[in-house]
Amino acid sequence: MKALSGSCPELTDFLTSNPAGQLTIDFSDSSAVLCLNKALLAHFYNVSFWQIPAGYLCPPIPGRADYIHYLADLLADRNQGIIPEGKSIKALDIGTGANCIYPIIGSQIYDWSFTATDIDPVSVKAARLIVEGNTCLKNQIRIVQQRNQNHIFHGIIKANDRFDVTLCNPPFHASMAEAQAGSLRKWNNLKGGKSQSNNLKDKRNFGGQKAELWCKGGEIRFLKQMARESRDFAEQVGIFTSLVSKKENLRPLEKLLKQLGATNIQIIKMSQGQKISHLLAWSYEGRLLLESY
Repeated sequence: MKALSGSCPELTDFLTSNPAGQLTIDFSDSSAVLCLNKALLAHFYNVSFWQIPAGYLCPPIPGRADYIHYLADLLADRNQGIIPEGKSIKALDIGTGANCIYPIIGSQIYDWSFTATDIDPVSVKAARLIVEGNTCLKNQIRIVQQRNQNHIFHGIIKANDRFDVTLCNPPFHASMAEAQAGSLRKWNNLKGGKSQSNNLKDKRNFGGQKAELWCKGGEIRFLKQMARESRDFAEQVGIFTSLVSKKENLRPLEKLLKQLGATNIQIIKMSQGQKISHLLAWSYEGRLLLESY
């Protein structure tokens, strides 16, 4: 925390000591969490400007970095065990959000080039401002708005595009009410179960808007749509991936992917702290894959 405060002095105002005497912050304080993210991005990823609109998702960065490192391992499996680095590696981030976090981390750790998409115009504008506000990001991240809410890859991947990997952290709730209930559980956990308030307007420590938290049919419907569309771009993408928050969705997704002709389907367990999720990856053998790195 002292080192992070050196990279972002304003973090000092939010530091407190836990019972063990270690420096920490109040993770139920949205301003403190936002400032911690700014400090992490400045200290580890050379990002000096990072702002998101009020109420938009403020992601826990360690878990996002974990996903990027797993993608690097998947790419290394196709490159004689060596993680490929450099701008020639093309990644497609579906639903980048206003925070643009995956392209930031991937470009700064591995020097990959990113196309980042979102259906929300506010998120697109905010992500573009982040890219334009940091010299290290300008030539490596391109932000594109998905203008058809019924599509994921269609309208984004053009005829001449080639991507080594796609990534996504899909909305996992099926309704706003479900999303609010999840936020209330998170708030109560952060407060040790002591909160009695159902008013989450100012109490979402990580925030989140509709497109970031929920969609019709929830996570399973979104990912089934992604799987079906992936078949249409089998010759243009090396590896398709997505996070899957609900374990019960893995089996039906794997079954669908097999029906679509996907091969080398992998399910990777991921954990950060008490949170456990899974990374689902697939490709299409027998179709034209990308040139070797």
